[in-house]
Amino acid sequence: MDLNVPDLNNPAIGDLQSSPTRAGVITATQGLFIGARANIAPFNGYIAELGVLGRESYVWNAGDPRFITELLRGPLDGGSPRFGGNLWNDRLANIRNAGIVLKALAVVGPTPPVGMTATEKAATGGFVKTIEALDFLLLIDTRDTLGAPVDVNQDVGAPLGPFVKRDSVFGFIVGLLDSANVALAAGGTSFPFGLPPGFSGFATPVKFIQFNRALKARVEAYRATLLACGAACWTRARSALDSSFLSVPADTLLKDAVDSVGTATMLAGGAYYDFGTGSGDLTHGLFDPTGLNERGHPSLRTQADTQANGQRDRRFLKKIVSVPLLSRPFNHTADMAFTIYGSVVAQVPIIRKEELILLRAEAELGLGNAPGAAALINYIRVNSGRLPPRVGLAASPTDTIINELLKQRVYSLLFEGGHRWIDARRYGRLYPSAVSPGLPNPVAGDNVFAVMPIPTDECSARGLPANCHPLTP
Repeated sequence: MDLNVPDLNNPAIGDLQSSPTRAGVITATQGLFIGARANIAPFNGYIAELGVLGRESYVWNAGDPRFITELLRGPLDGGSPRFGGNLWNDRLANIRNAGIVLKALAVVGPTPPVGMTATEKAATGGFVKTIEALDFLLLIDTRDTLGAPVDVNQDVGAPLGPFVKRDSVFGFIVGLLDSANVALAAGGTSFPFGLPPGFSGFATPVKFIQFNRALKARVEAYRATLLACGAACWTRARSALDSSFLSVPADTLLKDAVDSVGTATMLAGGAYYDFGTGSGDLTHGLFDPTGLNERGHPSLRTQADTQANGQRDRRFLKKIVSVPLLSRPFNHTADMAFTIYGSVVAQVPIIRKEELILLRAEAELGLGNAPGAAALINYIRVNSGRLPPRVGLAASPTDTIINELLKQRVYSLLFEGGHRWIDARRYGRLYPSAVSPGLPNPVAGDNVFAVMPIPTDECSARGLPANCHPLTP
């Protein structure tokens, strides 16, 4: 008798590669949701560490001084897998799993119930490529000019794919999103698998295209600011927004009145990572109302604008609470905690409509429509921050409009995805200059870093020294 019983809940990778079935493909595809949220929201994950680098937050955990000594003062060390070398392996692992699913789709039989119809394959492939693109985007967001490998779906033992420049990574991401868009359009009226609640608004291939296009709008905005591709990238960003779940022209957005019913719900609409307490599920570490592990950076209070009633920006009041002042090494002090996440299972945003409105403002400004950009920025000031509109913004110098735009992005997207660091870098505002004070850096001896290092294990696998620069000859 053979007592070796396979794990029927987790079909073996070998089976998926050699003799894929409809059930195996569906299980592996749903597993991409789990992989996508990996290391996004622990107390020292993607949101938290990019928050430190971008001066949104401190990781206040007392268990290791490197949350201060390395992340704020440096140097960042690619050999420290939870500090400088963090935020790499989880993304590539999920990309690898996506590649396995795509290869399985290419050979799985055409006849249900064991096989999949052409329509089911198209819907599944479009979904998988979109998630793969998201993972690549998060990967290059952390390494930027150091680049990343994109040819990573080779068989075990094959030569490692080369690093390519940031520009090529962004081009690869756009190619994935556009290919996924075509596949989703051919994917019929339903997916052959279920989507979690965080994707409830995108539960059909047609609706999922809106999420895909929202991601493309973000990528094209990043390309426009980083690669100087000008009107071409901004035009593609605006076109993607028109096909996203924003899907309304700017002048329609501006018809909403302050405190109109549903405005807050509208701004919150989008796609989210899900968490849970069930067996085998995952909670997150961003729920921290006492500030044990996460604290707000002091600049959040000092830079917040004031409402007409004298109170600070409503976003600050909704997302920040005062807690007892504590100190950490080198005179770092903080007395604010985040209230954005109400429990250990609260959903964490991937992309929301509020971000899309601000991306639309970027695109309008990039295409020379300063009045349109200013109107959208003021829409967010009024409806999200409860701030008075900034009079004369449309006639201000472009750098002034950009600075106002980035400030609104800080408070609208606070502690959701490292946006302050990414935005400051792509607009050349990490450091003081003639047009910007740079990121706030009030403690002497602290440093603002532009990129996270390549992990030492990745360097070693390529025969390179620690903290390598694979693109440098």
